[in-house]
Amino acid sequence: MGIPGLRRANRVSLRPEFYSRYQGPGDPYGFNPATVEQWLPFFQFLYEGYFDVKTVGLENIPDDGRAVLIGNHTGVLPVDAFMTMTAVLLHHKSPRRIRCLAHNFLRSVPFCDHLISAFGAVPAEYPIAKKFLEEEELVFFYPEGARGTGKPFSMRYRLMDFDPGFVKAAIETGSPIIPITTIGGDEIYPLLGNIKSLARILGAPYFPVTTNFPWLPFPINVTPLPIKFLIKIGKPIHLNYPPGKATDRKLRLQIARDIQYDIQREVNSLLRQRKSPFVDW
Repeated sequence: MGIPGLRRANRVSLRPEFYSRYQGPGDPYGFNPATVEQWLPFFQFLYEGYFDVKTVGLENIPDDGRAVLIGNHTGVLPVDAFMTMTAVLLHHKSPRRIRCLAHNFLRSVPFCDHLISAFGAVPAEYPIAKKFLEEEELVFFYPEGARGTGKPFSMRYRLMDFDPGFVKAAIETGSPIIPITTIGGDEIYPLLGNIKSLARILGAPYFPVTTNFPWLPFPINVTPLPIKFLIKIGKPIHLNYPPGKATDRKLRLQIARDIQYDIQREVNSLLRQRKSPFVDW
């Protein structure tokens, strides 16, 4: 079955090395290369056309082996995660899946759950993240969590305090930390309000009110603004602590804050270099 509206698009296929890397028994969390290939032309359109994403430092994601990916989280919906995954699938010399840790609410929405799971997302639970790192996978932590995607527009590009769970995982498994800074996501769905009573009823972290949602009909109400994206992938950070230091809460908090401040400085620097949200870099 094709994706509506993409039958005439310049379709792209998953590279053979991706299929060969992940052939074997089915994934318990729903990863499905066939679904990834089905939807890749759509995300290629978003990446190369609609958002015109520029990715810098893709070589810092290792060809093999474990790594903790972390970054600022933006955009109401996890568009930033899909753009990072698309960059790796299309342009990394050794395409890999990324195990993004997904909020439970996203995993409760039928179609959304199917799509993010097919691309490799897993429940945002520490034992699951640790397990995949021990299996030499890439695991993407978003340390701001739902607080990042649910920031009001007035707070755009101001990072919320990082949860230090990613530091614990990196120390316990000896994984490098790869910082990823994304510009653009904070503006694709300008968050003007949050109807907390509806969020509680739905069991959601927030119920967004944007310039289009929920006022306009579908699909206009979920159509993002065509903001230019920049994804900057930093060099790996090797903590070099023995696994036992993972229990040191003060150390975990300090490392998390240091990395958060580094990413915030990177965000500020990139914003100063940007001409306009709608103009190429």
